[in-house]
Amino acid sequence: MADVKRSRIANRECSVARAMEAVGDRWSILLLREAYYGVKRFDEFQYYVGIAPNILSTRLKKLVDAGIMARVPLPEHAGRYEYVLTEKGRDFFPTYLALKKWGDDWLAEPAGPQVVFNDRSSGQEIKYPELLTARGKPLRLEDIEIVPGAGAVPFNRKRFGGDDLRSDVDRAEAGPKSRTPSKRKSR
Repeated sequence: MADVKRSRIANRECSVARAMEAVGDRWSILLLREAYYGVKRFDEFQYYVGIAPNILSTRLKKLVDAGIMARVPLPEHAGRYEYVLTEKGRDFFPTYLALKKWGDDWLAEPAGPQVVFNDRSSGQEIKYPELLTARGKPLRLEDIEIVPGAGAVPFNRKRFGGDDLRSDVDRAEAGPKSRTPSKRKSR
């Protein structure tokens, strides 16, 4: 039971879990899509996404609370607002493009994707960069090794190659021990 508790803590601290909490539902991604297309007003989001007003309101509030969008008053209309991407929201764009590419590659209609992105200055279609290994070869899942990062909780240090549940600080304070560190590597 203690390991289950530790895994829950590790999930709570996980960057992917936190990202999914912020943008991990269908409506939020579709709202971001529309924001990337230039939509800013509540009624436009509703029209283009086909979302009920109560759900739209909730999702926009969530994106604003997460700092992904900002709610800005419209000077020409008292009591009306527009929703604009923040730097954090704009920084999500490559992630959105990766998701779109996967959908275009695996789920689009035979005729192809509904929307493509062109370079504004040249008019050329934007090409998605291929992920490469350190040696310049196309990256495959089999090429990666998962290791604990600097912010890893003890559960993940142990899971991904840490030698025990103590942190580096705990080990430094305890002094050297004669033991062989774990050589576990995930592939």
